[in-house]
Amino acid sequence: MIPTLSQAQTDTYLRVLGVQGAAPARAALDELVRAQATRVPFENISKLYRHKHQGLSGIPSIEVYLDGIERFHFGGTCYANNVLFCRLLRTLGYDAALCGADMPSGPDVHAAITVAIEGRDLLVDVGYAAPFLEPLPRDVGHDVAVRFGRDRYVLKPQDDQGRSRLDMYRDGELLHGYLLKPTPRPMEHFNQAVRDSFRESATFMNAVALVRFSDSESVAIYNLSIIRSTVDSFTIERLNDREELVRAIEREGGIPVEIARDAIAGLGALRDVHG
Repeated sequence: MIPTLSQAQTDTYLRVLGVQGAAPARAALDELVRAQATRVPFENISKLYRHKHQGLSGIPSIEVYLDGIERFHFGGTCYANNVLFCRLLRTLGYDAALCGADMPSGPDVHAAITVAIEGRDLLVDVGYAAPFLEPLPRDVGHDVAVRFGRDRYVLKPQDDQGRSRLDMYRDGELLHGYLLKPTPRPMEHFNQAVRDSFRESATFMNAVALVRFSDSESVAIYNLSIIRSTVDSFTIERLNDREELVRAIEREGGIPVEIARDAIAGLGALRDVHG
């Protein structure tokens, strides 16, 4: 259902993440998730750039994805980051499944990963621009909360259909979330949602987002705002114009200013992405 990677692709991916290959184990999984979450940003600059110059309207190939990370500090949105990371996990021998999640905009418009290991049932989501630096337990009978800056993410216990509800609160107000369904899905299941994400009216074809995490802090650029967060605090910096924006993208994310400027050229009014 989810194609595995070649040995060369796997070696390149592990090198990009800065980790060694190891037999499936919870500690090794934690290391992989943390490396992916901290080394590969959530961003749509690469999406805009590749669509404009390569006509790409789908998930990039693994070679294009890894080359973008190495050369330009690219990452991806939920489909690229979660789908391709799931391929790596399955190649390494993990019992990992790609699953769909419902959001207010429709069914299965988000893709996330479940992993069964050492008797645990875990959620891995490296494509939600969230501080999920380690797998979240889906098999406990209480809420699991992750707090970072002014944001709080709450994973609810599974319902009677095995589904997991994730809610995101900002300043105490419910902002968005999703309902994860545990049925494993092939990559092709998300083809229509991926195509829809490239429509002219789609959010990430009309906005700029770049989110990078470290072990202790994050930097998020949403349109003309920069939000810097730690577990206990946050600050917001407002940018004056798009030239300041592309220079902030290079400074904070490492994406070359020429590429960022090219990618966002032609965007109309920047759409709100909950920054």
